[in-house]
Amino acid sequence: MAFEPPVAIFDASILYPFHLRNILVQAAVDRLVDARWTDEIHEEWMRNLIADAPTIPLARLKATRQLMNSALPGATVSGYGHLIPTLELPDPNDRHVVAAAIAARARLILTWNLRDFPTATLKKHGLHRQTPDAFLAELFDREPDLMVSSLANARRNLNKSRVSAAEFIDILASQKLTQLVTRLKKQNSAFETEDFFTERAKSTKREDFTDFVDRAGDEPPSDGDDLG
Repeated sequence: MAFEPPVAIFDASILYPFHLRNILVQAAVDRLVDARWTDEIHEEWMRNLIADAPTIPLARLKATRQLMNSALPGATVSGYGHLIPTLELPDPNDRHVVAAAIAARARLILTWNLRDFPTATLKKHGLHRQTPDAFLAELFDREPDLMVSSLANARRNLNKSRVSAAEFIDILASQKLTQLVTRLKKQNSAFETEDFFTERAKSTKREDFTDFVDRAGDEPPSDGDDLG
């Protein structure tokens, strides 16, 4: 059966850290997930990041937002406002995320904040929630070659910082992607070698890359931009 990427709402908590944002947007560009977000979600991750790391220029984050929207023009969801008052969540401020997921006919919400989205509530709307680690680990289980190639692309995006293969593994671990790292190391110890990453990146088509992976992903994080 051909792989069909799931439609998933990206919660602000997974767009906040620079490296995780790079990995997940790259996965969407590589058609491993059909990403969805809203202007409100963008505003939330940008606002939280500026609050925690005020030295990051707002203009830079706005540019990243625009590049994300350009790279994935079908990702932005609108027309969900009327659904918000019909929903009940532990924090009413999170209702917009579920409302957008319903409007987008998504299958899941990707978030680190599982407690904010009770399973029973989501089930009523045909939704479930997962952490990025669980989601990426499942993708690896189903499509290991595609997943590794996408990670190789995400590493290649870091052209300015030019992280080594071993350093990129450390980045994955720092983003709490522990299940994914465990699977990668079990599958192939060569994953930590330069040749392995290089060959995987060569196997992809450069024309599939967009402005986001060429430009936004090329910027190393500023101080605080990789906070998790």
